Amino acid sequence: MLDQLNIEGILFLDIETVPMTPNFDDLSERFQHLWDKKSLNFREKEQTAADVYQRAGIYSEFGKIICISVGTFYQKQSELKFRAKSYAGDDEKKLLFEFVNMLENYTKHGNVKLCAHNGQEFDYPYISRRCLINGVPIPKILDIAGAKPWEVKDTLLDTLQLWKFGDYKHFTSLDLLCAIFDIPTPKDDIDGSQVAGVYYNEGDLDRIIRYCEKDVFALAQLFLKYQGKPILPPDALEIA
Repeated sequence: MLDQLNIEGILFLDIETVPMTPNFDDLSERFQHLWDKKSLNFREKEQTAADVYQRAGIYSEFGKIICISVGTFYQKQSELKFRAKSYAGDDEKKLLFEFVNMLENYTKHGNVKLCAHNGQEFDYPYISRRCLINGVPIPKILDIAGAKPWEVKDTLLDTLQLWKFGDYKHFTSLDLLCAIFDIPTPKDDIDGSQVAGVYYNEGDLDRIIRYCEKDVFALAQLFLKYQGKPILPPDALEIA
């Protein structure tokens, strides 16, 4: 079935997130208390809430989005190419507005789909929740609260779910799938666990943007493999 999908009608995306503040001590007293309660679910007995605060970025209630990278396939002189673009910055509300405006315009042009790795559990709900928190209208394609899984699975594609083949307990990272299919790793500089440090300690947002764009390209390459097609060479990636 996947080989019948129009690859040029899919918008591939990836997000990078960080904790809402650089350190646990920078949180308000109220949020320190709430993070203390939240982190009881996963921290070790000898650990404090501050010890595991670096994990706060993966929770939309305690984190924020600093980059959303998107990309699409297109034909250029009979060759398949991939163009990526990023919405990034310190002002989460501004980048969300820009992303949502793009997405609303993009989805006006026919039957389009989104694709992310672990998108159903992370990217799609995280974006929607942060839109609500920032007072940004949720794009129609992501406004799926209360929808049944089968009502959105053909619109919001997820390369992790596709790889599971119905195995609910199985998680496979994008990096591992890239290794399996011999796709160049997007983690050749940093990985997701280092994003918060690069952002808060180094202030190098451009480095994070490049990493996110490489993730999107790797995601798109993986989808080509799912369709039984060869991957593109590195120079097929163009940055808008």
